[in-house]
Amino acid sequence: MSAESAGTTVLPSGEEIAALGQGTWYLGEDPARREQEIAALRLGVDLGMTVVDTAEMYGDGAAEELVGEALRGRREEVFLVSKVLPGHADRRGTVAACEGSLRRLRAERLDLYLLHWRGRWPLEETLAGFADLMEAGKIRYWGVSNLDVAGMTELTALPGGDAVAVDQVLYNLSRRGIEWDLLPWCREADVTVMAYSPIEQGRLLGTEALHAVARSLGVTPAQVALAWVLQQGVSAIPRSGSPDHVRENRGAVDLRLPAEALDALDEAFPPPSGPTPLEVL
Repeated sequence: MSAESAGTTVLPSGEEIAALGQGTWYLGEDPARREQEIAALRLGVDLGMTVVDTAEMYGDGAAEELVGEALRGRREEVFLVSKVLPGHADRRGTVAACEGSLRRLRAERLDLYLLHWRGRWPLEETLAGFADLMEAGKIRYWGVSNLDVAGMTELTALPGGDAVAVDQVLYNLSRRGIEWDLLPWCREADVTVMAYSPIEQGRLLGTEALHAVARSLGVTPAQVALAWVLQQGVSAIPRSGSPDHVRENRGAVDLRLPAEALDALDEAFPPPSGPTPLEVL
């Protein structure tokens, strides 16, 4: 795999996107780190981590503004994702929120627009807003975040709901509940699953089991954790505001965990033995 590739995930449309992308939660909030965070995002794009995920919620728009600055002149190189807050997710509010995100991102369109989580507005309202944005050419695909099987079943039963492209959920070695029902459901329905917080915002990195596997393979714990997610057929959007961490994350794409490593991880982080409520952060 070349240095310019970060693996691929296939969307329901057949379009391929990078399997390992970049998240931006908490980026753009500290002026002292701004230049380093911009450098990290640009390096990630250089390394093929071209899915860039953000949201109007992150820093009350500050992360989108940071992304807009980082991607100046490079918009066509990335698959750009943002999210509408549930409080804005009626038909008109969804359109207005997207237009606000586009202004902050200095972009004319989003590649993917997600409902951040389910709120008080009926899903029909949000779908109508998505349809308006699609017709106007302001988004290419739409999806959801933090929806469980019941929510996805309800969504896809609505007129136009079966066009959902992505469900972005919390998934990592310590949060495996979706393997019981949501992950199989999405595979059957041809919905792409995208993992946020794939290393549990760094908390996984202190576990001895992860360190033991990493030592045995001559890699880092973060690379093991990310490679594990990718090996489940799930794309991942780890956040990193540091170029060094971006390079480290990129190394996970070339790492194929052997059976004995997978067995050790299963022992330390067991898969679900029954239905588990969808976890969120």
